[in-house]
Amino acid sequence: MIETSRIDDATMARRVARFAQLQPLPVQRGAGIAQAALDIVYARQLLSVIGLEPGAGSTPINAQAPIIGAGGMTMTLALCPPGQGPELHAHRQTFETFTVLEGRFEVSWNDHGENRLELERFDTLSVPPGVCRAFRNISQGQGILQVIITGGVHDMNDIDFSAAVVPRIEAIDTNARPQLESLGFTFTAGKAGR
Repeated sequence: MIETSRIDDATMARRVARFAQLQPLPVQRGAGIAQAALDIVYARQLLSVIGLEPGAGSTPINAQAPIIGAGGMTMTLALCPPGQGPELHAHRQTFETFTVLEGRFEVSWNDHGENRLELERFDTLSVPPGVCRAFRNISQGQGILQVIITGGVHDMNDIDFSAAVVPRIEAIDTNARPQLESLGFTFTAGKAGR
């Protein structure tokens, strides 16, 4: 037998995220970085839905999440215009699980993105820690991915981009890399000597 709990209406209302009220993460706004450079490291818009429990640390995901606390899991919605999505990166400690809610996405993985597959609406892929991955909207309209992060930490220090993205960022904005590094991004993912 499971001993159940009761939740009143006000408590349950704090566990609802209304899509129309979600706002892009504050870390994505401004900072003087060109949008084209930001498009290399972020989905065009990341809408935080579920943040970590109190005491789990301050992260960009927690900044505006309407739901706080779901057993150590965070969830965002990644909105990408056609052709856009973050470049190759690895998560040091966390699993990243994608479900396509709208559109079609190409996911590439491994150090040079040499492996690829396409995800259709409602397809799901879970990438373990330490594996480089990128995703890109390959549909004609806006694509939406549900992104669930589990295990380990959930902050910007968990993400390490491939060094191969640095020349692209610097070609767009020579000041972008130091600004992104100040947010916690690193650009060292991949096997040494490859």
